[in-house]
Amino acid sequence: MRRTITRLGPWQPHDEGLNQIILLLLLDNLPFSTVIRIQIRMQLLHFSLFDDFNNYLAFILSRAKDVPVEIRKVAGLLLKNGLMDVYNLIEPEHQQYIKLQLLYGLGEADQHIRSTCGTTISNVVQQGGISGWPELFHTLLHFLNSGDPNRNGGAMDALSKISENTPELLDSDDAWSGQRPINIFLLELFEFFHSPHANLRKLSLRFVNKYIISMPSGLYTSKNKYLDGLFLLANEPDAAVRKLVCTALLQLVEFHPSVLEPRLKDVIECMLQLNKDNNDVLALEACGFWSKYWDAQIPPENLREYLPHLTLILLSNIAYPNDDDLLADAEVIDAKEDESIPDRYQDLKPQLPCSDEDDDTCTICNLRKCSASALDVLSNVFGAKILLTFMPIIEANLSATGDEAWRDKEAAVLALGVIARGCINGLYPRLSEIVASLIPLLDHKFTLIRSTSCWTLSQFSKYIVQDSGNKKGYEQFDMVLTAFLQRISDTNKLVQGAACSALAILEEEAAEKLAPRLKEILQHLMHPLGEYQKRNLRIICDAIGTLVDAVGEELDQPVYVEILIPPLIQKWQNFSIFDKDLLTLLECFTSIVQALRSIEFSQFTEHLFSRCITIIEAQQQLAKAHPFSDKDFITCSLDFLSGLTGCFHNGIESLVLQSNLRDMLLKCCRDGAPDVRQSAFGLLGDLARVCPIHLHPRVPEFLYLVVKQLKIPKFEKTISVANNACWAIGELAVQVPQEISPFVATVISCLIPILHQSEGVVKSMVENSAITLGRLAFVCPDLVSPHMEKCMQSWCISLSTTRDGIEKEDAFKGLCAMVKANPSVAQSSLVYVCKAIASWTKIWSTELNTEVCKVMHDYQQMLTNEAWDKFMSDLDPLVKANIAKYLV
Repeated sequence: MRRTITRLGPWQPHDEGLNQIILLLLLDNLPFSTVIRIQIRMQLLHFSLFDDFNNYLAFILSRAKDVPVEIRKVAGLLLKNGLMDVYNLIEPEHQQYIKLQLLYGLGEADQHIRSTCGTTISNVVQQGGISGWPELFHTLLHFLNSGDPNRNGGAMDALSKISENTPELLDSDDAWSGQRPINIFLLELFEFFHSPHANLRKLSLRFVNKYIISMPSGLYTSKNKYLDGLFLLANEPDAAVRKLVCTALLQLVEFHPSVLEPRLKDVIECMLQLNKDNNDVLALEACGFWSKYWDAQIPPENLREYLPHLTLILLSNIAYPNDDDLLADAEVIDAKEDESIPDRYQDLKPQLPCSDEDDDTCTICNLRKCSASALDVLSNVFGAKILLTFMPIIEANLSATGDEAWRDKEAAVLALGVIARGCINGLYPRLSEIVASLIPLLDHKFTLIRSTSCWTLSQFSKYIVQDSGNKKGYEQFDMVLTAFLQRISDTNKLVQGAACSALAILEEEAAEKLAPRLKEILQHLMHPLGEYQKRNLRIICDAIGTLVDAVGEELDQPVYVEILIPPLIQKWQNFSIFDKDLLTLLECFTSIVQALRSIEFSQFTEHLFSRCITIIEAQQQLAKAHPFSDKDFITCSLDFLSGLTGCFHNGIESLVLQSNLRDMLLKCCRDGAPDVRQSAFGLLGDLARVCPIHLHPRVPEFLYLVVKQLKIPKFEKTISVANNACWAIGELAVQVPQEISPFVATVISCLIPILHQSEGVVKSMVENSAITLGRLAFVCPDLVSPHMEKCMQSWCISLSTTRDGIEKEDAFKGLCAMVKANPSVAQSSLVYVCKAIASWTKIWSTELNTEVCKVMHDYQQMLTNEAWDKFMSDLDPLVKANIAKYLV
């Protein structure tokens, strides 16, 4: 039971009790042993049993000026925690005393005391509401008008914390005699924008900014006064205040652009000023204004007169600063990125503009990135109009000589790449000249110029390839390609990566134009493979995969296979089966295997197949001890085996027979990771097509698992798993129809809802469902037929949007079988059947074409001549024209 002390008159602290508490707080703040500290805490706990303990703490916090500030702050912290959740249980007399002391403390000279009092006031308001403290807002308003900087700052601090804990309170009609407190306080706070005290200017602006998004009526009606204050404070010596101005304008343009439009000229001029601020952090934040400007859909014409100024600022911010502590010495980059130095762990993370290790450098790099992004947007909005200001600067910087000019030269190269697409109409007439000026820079002594030149040239790849139809254009295309290939073997890792990435972009655009130089390209890609570190290995493998996709079957020649495959396998053999770099090679091989079907490549399949089996087996063993281990190894191995199976068909059968792939695959189908199941069901479908006999005797177990994927109530998060499972069912149905029979009813019950709700399901899932239903209907017509009344129309609708191909042919065989088995259901869905048939461009299968013709003939026989003619006249003319060939 708590103790109480009977008092006469207003509460006052006893000196003895006050001194004891102060002494304990002092002792608690000293570095005593744990035992002594526990004893001190026990004594404080003893004092806390008295009802007026919090009064003592409030007194120490606000009035005990001879006590060290740190101890007063500790008292305030204890008070705040002591009032937490129990404030409403404290006697009203004590509540009133505590509130008076807290308000008094807001005027203290020490900012930490004012802040602690503000925090505690906010907590009291949060628990007791403003109705239990009606004088609070009047007192805070009085403090704001007092002319005392301490009281001014204390009032702002308390208001700021009230707005954080209970933001709705200040913007409520019921909070202050029917008025919204925020509207009254805002008018007072605007005046502090002109205060001679920098701290008050900052506090007032920070508070007002909190209400930009909600935009209370007091702020909206005073928007011009607010904006005038922002423009004034944009010239504030304190960078923190200028940053608040920037933040305010960014929020206004994002959430309330209409507020800015009448003053847009002033806003743009202010942001231009902030964008070139000496404070890099502030300049970075200001740079984000331009993208928000476009997103707000403010008419771009408002910015036209400022284009030269803005362009100059962005170009200036793109350049590295002349600062020896940051990136002035390019030799540091050369040493750090030397190809012989192994990559560090942080080098392998997704590449950002710079390392997080150095905040100053990172800010500058991000300013470069943000400025480049703004310039990109500018070029896309205004196109060639920016070139009048832009190109003279670029040309001057590109032609500058001397090592000291490297930053401006590099920035000019980067800027050209940034505007390459947006300004192409203006740049295209000078494309040959621009490319000719960039190619020599690929051999420049400075690393950053070489790497940036690779990227910028890659941005012009589309247009370089377009011009390669003429002799001069092809010569330049050939020069760019040659230069990229040479830079792949650069001794600097940064340039190596940039060259590989640039080559990949050029490969995508050039495609078959690469064929005449395919041997040379492969030789250049394979030559440095053994020397590349981890990061660039990933990039060069991507370039190899892109090349394979670009040239396709052109690559499937013995001479190319011999250049490409042995070095990759050699690299593959250098890694353990737990090395992450193996994933990069697996993904690369997966791309390659889809293009190479020759006998020359088949000699490597056994080795690759066996290695993947070993990887899966080892990872499954690892998962027993570490259930949450990385499953990427299994997923990539399954994807590669799937590609191998799909490309080599029967050639893979003997390898499957000699391995335990079937049992491992079954484990993968049970795996808890959706990515593993997705890849597993994909491989299952491929194996069902190629060698279904080797899935026995475990086919029922596979079928149980694939059907299970379709029974998940909401498979949106695992749609790719369900999609592959659905496709695998269809493949199994064609190959092992007798085994599928027990599962038909369950599968159909899962497919029908997908077909009915096709608009809310991924298109490929709908297609696979329609195809699988058709395959089941063809192999098990008696089992599927009873369900046709529920799904014939939606099934036909889905088939009408399915791409032509063998799988669609299988589905239509099932449709024809269902029409025969259910003539009455088929007749009621005649329009939908006709639309499905009309969706064919051409049925290549003679057998299926005959079946479709028979279906249409049977329909014609079902109806009287008059009914048939009526039906045909009501059909969509395009559908009618497309089915005419099946009515002959």
